[in-house]
Amino acid sequence: MNTNQNAKVVLITGGSSGIGKSIGQFLSTRGYVVYGTSRNPSRYKDFNDFRLLQLDVADKNSIANAVNTIQKEQERLDVLINNAGAGVTGPMEEIPEEEIINNFTTNYFGPLNVAKSVLPIMRKQNSGLIINITSIAGYMGLPFRGVYSASKAALEVTTEAWRMELKAFNIEMTNIAPGDFATNIAAGRYHAPVVEGSPYEKTYGDSLKLMDEHVDEGMDPNEMAKAVYHIINTDRPKVHYKVGAFMQKFSIVLKRVLPDKVYEKLLMNHYKL
Repeated sequence: MNTNQNAKVVLITGGSSGIGKSIGQFLSTRGYVVYGTSRNPSRYKDFNDFRLLQLDVADKNSIANAVNTIQKEQERLDVLINNAGAGVTGPMEEIPEEEIINNFTTNYFGPLNVAKSVLPIMRKQNSGLIINITSIAGYMGLPFRGVYSASKAALEVTTEAWRMELKAFNIEMTNIAPGDFATNIAAGRYHAPVVEGSPYEKTYGDSLKLMDEHVDEGMDPNEMAKAVYHIINTDRPKVHYKVGAFMQKFSIVLKRVLPDKVYEKLLMNHYKL
């Protein structure tokens, strides 16, 4: 039972590392009751920043068990942060179909199913906020990241529709799209192998190195935590938020104003294609 009846209860999927962990730590120090999740909490025996529940976004039973635990202990759930996600890189022609399905399961169907599981609680309490963490990559088709861009774009557009359906229940839903942040996402990403003799051997190999450099040079994940805190404390959140380096956010503006082929040329020059 939550001893502080005024503290908001927050669920963060994928809270054991990276952006999710930074958000959880930030909110915990500001009095929120935070539950993070991991597919394997037993791997984090020394983790004591906030509570970690077992949850695999690809497993509906584990989603239900985690949400039921929170409902039983807190009798409410104020904020869901759909943060769990996975990267995938490779030429569209060479990424196995199974890996494309896996990526959409984690980045799209997973967040949808977690949201569905918390909505009855939020509807009953006539309040709630769902923050879907997408990506600036979801605003444009990036070479060798086409599957990732597509999964994040799907979540962006679904949120635009879904948030209108939820307004009658006093439930808010929004997107927050990060750029490159200094996290371990590259290590957990599915990389289609650079195949010797492949038509894409050089272009994909060079692009892969560039992508990893961008993550290594990324911003502090604490900037995402501050953005989430701001959204939680906003009465009527916007449809979209972007957090990242200036040029990454500006690239969305350029896509909106430049002719398609001019923008495509800019991307190809950036990725040295």
